[in-house]
Amino acid sequence: MNIQFLSSMDPNTMSNISMIAMLVIMFAVMYFLLYRPQKKQQKKDAEMRNSLEIGDEVTTIGGIVGRVIALKEDTFVLETGSDRTKIRFRRAAVQAVTKLDMETPAQK
Repeated sequence: MNIQFLSSMDPNTMSNISMIAMLVIMFAVMYFLLYRPQKKQQKKDAEMRNSLEIGDEVTTIGGIVGRVIALKEDTFVLETGSDRTKIRFRRAAVQAVTKLDMETPAQK
């Protein structure tokens, strides 16, 4: 902007312009610090849930750990415990997935 133009402006107008600029900057900071990371995390979680495969070890949001034995569109069946209890969950209940490598033998 031209310096003469800025110096000829009313102080109240300058105050309004600086207030609007501060609001724009504040919203930009909020977007980059809060909204974008949250969207990235949601995308990562959805990708993890959609990549479930039979044989994966899963931890649910309730803390139940087991192995996936069946998959449907929105649900999966988890086998857990030494008595091989089967429980059906929604995919949204997955907190963590551990992909098991079936090609390498288990070490003792």
